[in-house]
Amino acid sequence: MPGRESLAQQRYYAHPRNSFWPIVTGLFGITETDYQQKSDQLTLRGVAVWDVLKICSRKGSLDADINDRTIVTNDFQAFFAQHSAIAHVFFNGAKAEAVYLKRVLPGLAGAQAMLKLHRLPSTSPAYAGMTMKQKAKEWQAILEQEFE
Repeated sequence: MPGRESLAQQRYYAHPRNSFWPIVTGLFGITETDYQQKSDQLTLRGVAVWDVLKICSRKGSLDADINDRTIVTNDFQAFFAQHSAIAHVFFNGAKAEAVYLKRVLPGLAGAQAMLKLHRLPSTSPAYAGMTMKQKAKEWQAILEQEFE
């Protein structure tokens, strides 16, 4: 779920210390600095960015503060049906993966249930267990996949 800054700006990973954009623009050789242009370039490279959660309540921006009773997930069945070429799902951190495995995956069937799943280290500044350089190395797993 986006943090306060991202919700306020209506942009993914808007917090200035979140390393998502520096990591993915580096991975894909994206030189644009404008948010929309960076987003468009990711799409052109076959990457979709979407939240597992549609709605939740929490104080602050930390995933640990999400009230699990308030979680509503996005409609992945419809999303995967509309984007049937998706073969891999990468999670930005453990919470996204945990919610997907518990609340989304059991409702999927067929090819949707067989997508390759891969958790990446969170790009949040709250996850200080790795440096940005270490995180970027782990995120290179995305490049090992084929994108159309």
